[in-house]
Amino acid sequence: MKFAKLLLVLAATLAATPARSMQLSPVPGDHRSADRDAIRNHIDKIFQAYIQKNAEVIRATHAKDWTGFQNSSRTTVQGIDQYMDGANGFLKSLVRMTGYKMVEFNVIFYGDVALVPYIADVNYEYEGHTSPEKLRILDIYAKLGGDWVQIGSDTTLHPDSLAADLQRAQTVDPEEKQELLTAREAVWRSWFSDDSPRLAELLPSELIAIDQSENWEGRNEVLAGSKDFVAKGGKLVRLEFPETQVQMYGYTAIVYSKYLYEIEMDGKRSTHSGRATEMFVDRQGKWVNVGWHLDSGS
Repeated sequence: MKFAKLLLVLAATLAATPARSMQLSPVPGDHRSADRDAIRNHIDKIFQAYIQKNAEVIRATHAKDWTGFQNSSRTTVQGIDQYMDGANGFLKSLVRMTGYKMVEFNVIFYGDVALVPYIADVNYEYEGHTSPEKLRILDIYAKLGGDWVQIGSDTTLHPDSLAADLQRAQTVDPEEKQELLTAREAVWRSWFSDDSPRLAELLPSELIAIDQSENWEGRNEVLAGSKDFVAKGGKLVRLEFPETQVQMYGYTAIVYSKYLYEIEMDGKRSTHSGRATEMFVDRQGKWVNVGWHLDSGS
């Protein structure tokens, strides 16, 4: 009898297994059009809330335990309060979302959970200027209490927009420009004083430099030249940059300068002037000088 009961339990379990498997099998959105459309309408509601900067609706359309990544996230966002902390940065800014267009949209259902990958063209406006961006998003939806709600997401810039942002000339704000010029001057003064530790921070291993004599130098040659200048008794008396222009693209800045410096060697002073083109890259919040070209033109 016990064996017979065991067989009955096993048979019942096996009979139930296909049903469970079918529930967890992926179902295309076209096969559940009503649920697909409900999710699509919900996403539109979220976009409209961002367009209208309606924090109340944004909070209501996201689950209490929402988790994932927002566009600027550096760590995982946990819960609706953290999500709103990130959203409020945009809601309180002068930047406005003015519209969006769905470019690609797909839904895959696993029971009452749905994966929703899509691409959207979004327009932003700031101080009268319109800026288009393309977003690549993966939303996760779950049916809770009979309604579909967003429980997680990963929002990133589409590679096309990332490339466009890096290629576009950027406006350099005064604070950032000052940090850049401070790094520029630190390279020059460190070279004239043979401050090897500081130069090692400011000059990466891939450095390419062309000096006034048109010699091509790498990092080792630049460090050796600095050491030789100081070893021979060289001293920097004066350093000026009468004119400077900056271009910035992504994490790269190009600094065009007129320079003038006065040095003392063996008790004699000499003045040198010319033009410099220097390339800097922002790495982990610090500017490093990856290359330069100096000439002795007036």
